[in-house]
Amino acid sequence: MTSSTPKPSSGYGHEDPFDSGFLPVGDIHNIWYAQYGAPNGRPVMFLHGGPGGGTKLANTCFFDPEVYRVVLMDQRGAGKSTPVAEIRENTTHHLVEDIEQLRKHLNIDKWAMVFGGSWGSSLALAYAQGHPQVVGALVLRGIFTVRKSELVNNFGAHGVISQVFPEEYDELMQYLRSQSTKGPQSLDEPATMLSEYYRLLCHEDPRIHKAAARVWNKYETTASTLTRDPGLMQKVVRTEKWNIQQARIECHYFVHEAWLEDGILLKPSSLERIEDIPCEIVQGRYDMVCPARTAWELHKGLKNSTLHMIPDAGHSANEHGTKAKLIEICDNMARM
Repeated sequence: MTSSTPKPSSGYGHEDPFDSGFLPVGDIHNIWYAQYGAPNGRPVMFLHGGPGGGTKLANTCFFDPEVYRVVLMDQRGAGKSTPVAEIRENTTHHLVEDIEQLRKHLNIDKWAMVFGGSWGSSLALAYAQGHPQVVGALVLRGIFTVRKSELVNNFGAHGVISQVFPEEYDELMQYLRSQSTKGPQSLDEPATMLSEYYRLLCHEDPRIHKAAARVWNKYETTASTLTRDPGLMQKVVRTEKWNIQQARIECHYFVHEAWLEDGILLKPSSLERIEDIPCEIVQGRYDMVCPARTAWELHKGLKNSTLHMIPDAGHSANEHGTKAKLIEICDNMARM
């Protein structure tokens, strides 16, 4: 297989996967995975965001197919994994062990790199802290650790998103108030707001949970890029399966604060477990979904980390400066 020099706007092209399938995990779930690039190359675990976002071929663009063996995994209930949008037996701890089970299933001794953005950065940190001996390097983008303060930023009446995108925040809340039996003032509390949306997203009536999912995803998608991306908005309009996976699973994790002690991923005792693992952090300066403070705190807590602050980017991995830096980092690691 041949590769061409990547351009920052496009990255590497990959052929169809050389291997794909389903791995049964637990009594309910079957997680879908696919392997791209060089079968004997440096193994990379790519962790998607959301939670609930799923993977796609475009996620391989950061990795030279002559060097890397890229493993994509749809987390429980997401993407091609089954059952669709299933939230039973679906926690951070389950996902961490799924990654480890898949590593063993694929006969990979150690990941050369674990790569994750947004929620994927949370999961990458949780996995590396739980299994530091099998992680060679971390590449993290748009850092998120599911702290209460981060959830307030996303869903609080005085959070960053509500202040910068007031139209979308008001649309989100107006829809919720029209469907909720709670008092209007109580919905301004992020915990109550999330629990009420969770009720709608898990409602047995498809008309209710589909409508709630579209409003939820429109709100988040709007805030994901520095300038509005019509392509992302079309995904919200057209893709019913993704809509309910993304919204229901994401809300499921946020309502339960990802089953993590508040701030545990950034605690010194946790970071000590991964202090010898090289960590490259890429952060959009104007990321509204995952503001730069968390990336800065992670960098300060990890002596073996490098922080790349992209001056003209928001949250999405596909923004020009962010994508170019991620490709550059992976190319540099390929030469090491």
